[in-house]
Amino acid sequence: MAQSRLVESRRLFGCTVFLGSFLLFLVEPIAAKQLLPLFGGSAAVWITCLVFFQTALLCAYLYAHWLARHPQWQLHLSLLFFSAAGAIFWTLHGLSEAAVTDHPVFAIFAALTVSIGLPFLILGATSPLLQVWLARRETGGIPYRLYALSNLASLLALAVYPTLIEPNFTLHTQRMAWSCTFTAFVLLFALLTWQSRTLTDRRDGQEHEPEAPPSPRTHKLLWLLLPMAASMQLSAVTSYLTANIAPIPLLWILPLAVYLITLIVAFQFPSFARRPAARSVMTRLLVIMLACLGYMISKVDVTLSMILGILFFLAELFISCLFCHSEATALRPQRSSESTLFYLLFAAGGALGSFLIGIAAPLLFRFNFDLALAFFATAVLGLAVTWSGEGISEGVNRWSQRVLWTTVSVLLLVLVFLMNTTYQRNTPVAVRNFYGSLRVKQAIQFPGAMVRTLSNGSIQHGTQIFSPALSKSPTTYYAESSGIGLALRNCCETRPRKIGVIGLGAGTLAAYGQAGDQIRFYEINPAVAPIAHNLFTYIRDASQRGAQVTIVEGDARTSLAHEPPQGFDVLVVDAFSGDAIPLHLLTTEAVAVYKQHLAPGGILAFHISNQHVDLEPEVMLLAKAAGMKAMRVTSPINEDRGEFSATWMLASANESFFDQPAIFNRAVEPVENPKVRLWTDDYSSLLPMLHW
Repeated sequence: MAQSRLVESRRLFGCTVFLGSFLLFLVEPIAAKQLLPLFGGSAAVWITCLVFFQTALLCAYLYAHWLARHPQWQLHLSLLFFSAAGAIFWTLHGLSEAAVTDHPVFAIFAALTVSIGLPFLILGATSPLLQVWLARRETGGIPYRLYALSNLASLLALAVYPTLIEPNFTLHTQRMAWSCTFTAFVLLFALLTWQSRTLTDRRDGQEHEPEAPPSPRTHKLLWLLLPMAASMQLSAVTSYLTANIAPIPLLWILPLAVYLITLIVAFQFPSFARRPAARSVMTRLLVIMLACLGYMISKVDVTLSMILGILFFLAELFISCLFCHSEATALRPQRSSESTLFYLLFAAGGALGSFLIGIAAPLLFRFNFDLALAFFATAVLGLAVTWSGEGISEGVNRWSQRVLWTTVSVLLLVLVFLMNTTYQRNTPVAVRNFYGSLRVKQAIQFPGAMVRTLSNGSIQHGTQIFSPALSKSPTTYYAESSGIGLALRNCCETRPRKIGVIGLGAGTLAAYGQAGDQIRFYEINPAVAPIAHNLFTYIRDASQRGAQVTIVEGDARTSLAHEPPQGFDVLVVDAFSGDAIPLHLLTTEAVAVYKQHLAPGGILAFHISNQHVDLEPEVMLLAKAAGMKAMRVTSPINEDRGEFSATWMLASANESFFDQPAIFNRAVEPVENPKVRLWTDDYSSLLPMLHW
């Protein structure tokens, strides 16, 4: 009978931990996706959310550590039910624009704290707290495998959300289902709290573990630093992959999945790092990966093929995180009274690592050294572990590993300085902020002509050829033969035009400005306008020809929603070429805002050139829902004039526009995709549109 109750108790604890971790990783993408429209759909929103989640997890572990030492079951029960009430409130009211302030990082932290802060705190504290309670109930060792179970649940949630939940359910339905499940979780957790209250009271102040020595300070320091290096690797590799290797939406899932897998392996097989053979192989593989990828990223203007680059960096991330997490778990405490401190420092390391890469690095460095710094931190921690001898088994040649890690650490530090020198070469301006890492590169590529290019990672946002014949000509995706070139030349006959452009870049579309024209750019990144004004001449040249060019800073949709009707003849929506598709600019509500600003018979021009996402079916559905006809125009590449192959979708309620010979001969009917649904502010999914 006692044995059956023990098994039943373990199952109840395991189910609660599993459900809590599953809900924890489900609420992260739901809340972050809800924030995207309020902050312009920037990729940095996801990175900032990651920093918040790591920080909130640290607060949860701090609470669990305090509660394990000072049992207050009445307080915990109260917080449980308050968190359920908070989840219901979030479900019914969501987030409002009142949460947005001038500083996006603080605004995101404030919005997430108000909306899901307390439920997230409870979910984050579940695993470490229940491990302590279960250890006290069974008066045995710490059940660290519950942590592996929690990471397995997190991995499952990470796989389920983009493949099953997001494509099939609206955000409101997602919040409703999550809140109902969270309420069930609260009841389950409350039951365990009530059952464990006497155990915690009885054990309080009576820790008797004479056979388990306390953990030394060096161990506690490594509990913090090793997870920090792993978190730095996660943030840096994710950022590098999506910006420099393959700007694919949802690609961030793969690094996070690899990170969770290493946690599962490290906690499920804690003796792995202590085996000399396994440790030796892992160390050598890590050194080789750090050396190879360190050399590769030193070639700042050279990129790998997409598949090869993704595989290499994911392999490096796996080995690095497995090394850090395995070394940390090899040093885990044997006293149950120290287990919550272990998780607290483990979480603090994760929060510190994400903060250093996600927030501190953009403020401290003009160039993106994130990956090199993460590699260096990993190597230094490898040196620290081998030099101190912590966790190293007998039979391992410590001095050879010390020399190896010392050499790697020095070389990676040198790499950072070499990268700084290389980045500065042929780079008149480089700027980093919340919205990205902008770099202007210049080179002599045409006979006697300098070429300047504005880029953010591997995405180009404008090029100008400074030759007498081409300096005033639109290049890249905006050539005269492109869809936008056709629209601007055929929209208004000979009268002056009113043109709206979402996305400034280098200001290339100002090249179409003539006397009497009005061109109004909308740009969310405040660092872009000074670059377009001072390093490119498109805007100045247009003004000299008599065109009126204005720039509105801030999110385009928000700005348009607060402006009186502008009467645009052509409104250009050019924000879909990167890894973070700003979905809030491509919904029925967004198109309704655009239509309010169009003149009668005006044209919406969507730039949909993207190697990884096919937006054509979605734009067609949006145009049809708005009572407009949509056609696709594709233009060829012309290397001599710096023109790229470009795909544009032109939408208008004026069908006579498409009957003009210049349009009729180039435009084709868009292709439908039966798997694609109409996007709204409450529903969107990129999965059916990805090119696999």
